[in-house]
Amino acid sequence: MSSYAIIADKMLQVGDQLDRYQIQAHMAQGGMSDIYRAFDLVNHREVVIKIPDSSMLGDPAQFERFQRELEVMKTLDHPAILKGLGAGRYNRISYLVTEFVEGQSLRNLIESSAFLPPEQAVILIHKIAAGMAYCHKNEVIHRDLKPENILITKDGQPVIMDFGLALTKGAHRITYSNLSATMGTPDYMAPEQIDGQRGDQRTDIYALGTIMFEMLAGRVPFTGDNNMAVMSQHLHGTAPRLDKINSSISPQLAAIVAICLARDPKDRYAD
Repeated sequence: MSSYAIIADKMLQVGDQLDRYQIQAHMAQGGMSDIYRAFDLVNHREVVIKIPDSSMLGDPAQFERFQRELEVMKTLDHPAILKGLGAGRYNRISYLVTEFVEGQSLRNLIESSAFLPPEQAVILIHKIAAGMAYCHKNEVIHRDLKPENILITKDGQPVIMDFGLALTKGAHRITYSNLSATMGTPDYMAPEQIDGQRGDQRTDIYALGTIMFEMLAGRVPFTGDNNMAVMSQHLHGTAPRLDKINSSISPQLAAIVAICLARDPKDRYAD
C-alpha cells in the first residue's frame, strides 16, 4: 500500500515515516484530525503530528487551516499555549507539527471525578485565563475553547491547543466544505457564535465560564437531546447558579461564572 493510501485510510502504524518524522503511536482522533506522537529524526525530539481526517481530504481550506494554526502558535510564547513547530504536505496530505506535552486532557480530569474542589478549579482556571489574556493581548481569539483542547501537565500547568478556528487581526473567513457555518462545539459556544457572528474576546470568556461551570458542577450548564436543542438553550436560556447546585461554592465564585455566561456579550467581563 502506498504512503498516500495509508494516510488517507488513517492506517499509519508505529514505525511508518512521514517526511522526517517517524510515527510512534496514535494518540487521538478528533472531529477533523488524527493525532500521532512521532519522533523528529533531524532534531531528535518527540513531537505531535496532526493529519486531517479522510473526510477533509480534498478540501483546499484544510491546508490553510493548518497554516493559520501554525502561524498563530508561532507568534505566541506562553507557558499555557502549545508551541507550533512546523507544517507541510506529504503526498498531497497536509500535516501540522507541534511540541509534545506530557499530560492528560482537562476532559479526562473532569471525568475522573464528579466535580473538582473549588480550590483546585480556581487555580486551573486562573492559569487558563492567564493564557487566554496573553492571546487576547496579541489579538488572537481562540473560539473553540473546551476541555478537550486543554492539556494539564503533571505539574498542573494547563496548555491550550488547537487554534485552527482562531480569529486574528485582519484574518479572512475560511469556508470549510465539511463544516457547518456555525463554528465551534455546541456545549461551549457563545450565543453570538450560534448567531453566526465571528466573536471577540468575550466569546472566549463565555467558553471559559462554561468550562468553569463544568469543573465545579460536573456537568455543562445546558444539555439537550441534540446539538440544536443545546444551542437553543445557549441563545434563550439562563444557566443555573452554581451555589444552588453545589453548596461548597461561594456566592462570589458563582457570580463570576454567571457573568462569564451572560447571553449578551456586553454583560460579560470585557477582558
